[in-house]
Amino acid sequence: MIKDMRKKLEEKLRAECLRMGDMIPYMLDESGRYRDTENIFWWTNGFWPGMMWQMYSATGDDIFMKAARASGTRLRDALQHPEKLDHDVGFMYLHTALADYRLTGDPRARADALAAADILAARYNPRGGYIQAWNANYGGKKAERLYIVDCMMNIPLLYWADGEGRSGYGQIAVAHADKTLNATLRNDGSSNHIVECDPETGDVISTPAGQGYCEGSSWSRGQSWALYGMALSARYTGDGKYLDAAKRAAHYFLACAAMTGYVPMSDFRATQTPEIYDTTAGMCAACGLLEIADQVADGEKQLYRSGAIKLLEAANSRCCEWDPDKDGITLNGTVSYNSQRNTHIIYGDYFLAEAILRLTGEGFMIW
Repeated sequence: MIKDMRKKLEEKLRAECLRMGDMIPYMLDESGRYRDTENIFWWTNGFWPGMMWQMYSATGDDIFMKAARASGTRLRDALQHPEKLDHDVGFMYLHTALADYRLTGDPRARADALAAADILAARYNPRGGYIQAWNANYGGKKAERLYIVDCMMNIPLLYWADGEGRSGYGQIAVAHADKTLNATLRNDGSSNHIVECDPETGDVISTPAGQGYCEGSSWSRGQSWALYGMALSARYTGDGKYLDAAKRAAHYFLACAAMTGYVPMSDFRATQTPEIYDTTAGMCAACGLLEIADQVADGEKQLYRSGAIKLLEAANSRCCEWDPDKDGITLNGTVSYNSQRNTHIIYGDYFLAEAILRLTGEGFMIW
């Protein structure tokens, strides 16, 4: 099954690559075609070029490198306006500038990645011990009081930059990871999305619903951010507490996903109706499970690897569009429980591609 998906993936992405030019897609329009981003600062803008870098690494074909650079170069302009960027610069520049530098050694790409890391580090509140999420208030909460589980996927940019001469950036990443571990991940392995805290002390004030069903629920993509993000912090630091946290999140995720045939619901604690799925959560979780498998002893590897395969098999049989003449692969993605439900979203495709290539031994560690 994975070999067949790998073949279809390359065929599909080659066809899309020829159609896209320097486009940076996010979602499909009413006609079922990709539309270009209307906001160069939007957090998902790295996923399409990230897929292209993954395919370049796997195939060595310059068509993918050219496509990655064409769209990634557009993001360079966004670095000139740091006030318009937020905690998601990791999603944007790990997949563009840093991927370029790691694969080609381009010094300008390295400079761009370091500039993005500077922007992310500047969001750190040393009194509270967290990286502030958005620039604007959210849900009636003041921006300076908020941090979110998503940022666990952005801090690998800081771990990398610390090794490139940005001394102290790794400590910021660890501080934020610790804060997330203590206040966001629950004892049963489920995760909050948002934490509101006192910016002077870091003490938790509330845990709003965010993109989930309600306060205290378990938004499945946030669950996958926790799962994969903790595993990545374990990779960079070697600290077993992060790997243990990733396992806890993984076991909760798989137990919940199994109840719906491994196509996860948008929120694991929502009411049974309406049925709102989110394949993007499943694809991200699959990558996180494979990351855990890379870090555990041989006796445990199959547990996490088989979980990833089950998520991919379910998506492939129920939610994938492999026709090369159509845009998008993973269907039934959901932006948040209360909006843009059961649709196609670019990051679902990215994580699908990453998981497939990891399973075939061609994966490029982009984080």
